[in-house]
Amino acid sequence: MRPTGQLHLGNYHGALRNWVDLQYQYPCFFFVADWHALTTGYEDTSQLPEFTHQMVIDWLAAGLNPGVATLFVQSHVPEHAELHLLLSMITPLSWLERVPTYKDQQAELQEKDLATYGFLGYPLLQSADILLYRPAWVPVGEDQVAHVEITREIARRFNHIFGRETGFEEKAEKAIGGLGAKPAGLYRELRRKFQETGDTTALDKARALVQANTRLTVADRERLLGYLEGSGVAILPEPQVLLTPTPKLPGLDGRKMSKSYGNTIGLREDPDSVARKLKTMQTDPARARRTDVGDPDKCPVFSLHQVYSDEPTRQWAAAGCRSAGIGCLECKKPLIDKVVADTTAMRARAQEYEDNPELVRNILTEGAEKAREAARETLDDVRRAMHLRGD
Repeated sequence: MRPTGQLHLGNYHGALRNWVDLQYQYPCFFFVADWHALTTGYEDTSQLPEFTHQMVIDWLAAGLNPGVATLFVQSHVPEHAELHLLLSMITPLSWLERVPTYKDQQAELQEKDLATYGFLGYPLLQSADILLYRPAWVPVGEDQVAHVEITREIARRFNHIFGRETGFEEKAEKAIGGLGAKPAGLYRELRRKFQETGDTTALDKARALVQANTRLTVADRERLLGYLEGSGVAILPEPQVLLTPTPKLPGLDGRKMSKSYGNTIGLREDPDSVARKLKTMQTDPARARRTDVGDPDKCPVFSLHQVYSDEPTRQWAAAGCRSAGIGCLECKKPLIDKVVADTTAMRARAQEYEDNPELVRNILTEGAEKAREAARETLDDVRRAMHLRGD
């Protein structure tokens, strides 16, 4: 996430809540994208340190666990910049110019000068951010799928150009022996089926066989995956999209909750402020008077009920709206109670970190060390493939 200040409920339900769940299913890397913040906010960087600090506290308050996931700041891992530079040498300019959000953001942010190399290249920096950790999955909403796709294209191009190592077949044959006698025989049979008949089921089984083998080195695993198709080493494996549910939380004015609209509720906002905002939140415009019937499907408040309320409460709110049996303030009451309870709990969890800034710094330092360990391994292989190392 880019550090632009404290997070709001739209950030939580759009991404952060999913992160909290995913950290217990996969080894996860989450970072504050402070370099990305410069692509549109380079003129004033004075608040970046505070925004970064507050964002991490929001993450911790929301439930990210530094004992399970790796949390760090992008600029604390310089390998991101090096891989970005190396990938820029092979990335066609036209690929970056066709990214959907490139022209969209230029149109939306006309008050900013975005005719910069950094803004044009931010999708490539995103690709470096991803490929540096050689992940299997990238959790995104549908609006971010295009960024993962260009990442896959860049990985494919890199592997095509640099994935041919000297003695590849000999090294791959030797790596097969590292699978063990029975798995090695199965690998050869599945590889033969795919290469002779194009059996994609055999290819999938062979890939799973290699991925599941814990005896292989990272290099040998990539050799065997490449050898299946006879293509060479996949130095930068192509990541897959992990589509995650990202409900569009309505803001106070009915539009999508966004800081740019000024319609947000903060993740750790004061309870009185939360209640006051929700009491004045826009409802179905057809209900000008208490006795007017409404349509919950046209009411932003009911959209919040869909996120926060249980089924009996949702049924009560919908029926009361359609029959004018309840007023809008009455409809908002259980919603206010639930949102205030959630934000109050996050405020309480955040207090420990607010009172102890050193604790946050230590979490980020340890996270950067773990991230750099994984990043260095990738860059060693990239440099070797590009003949930028002496060995």
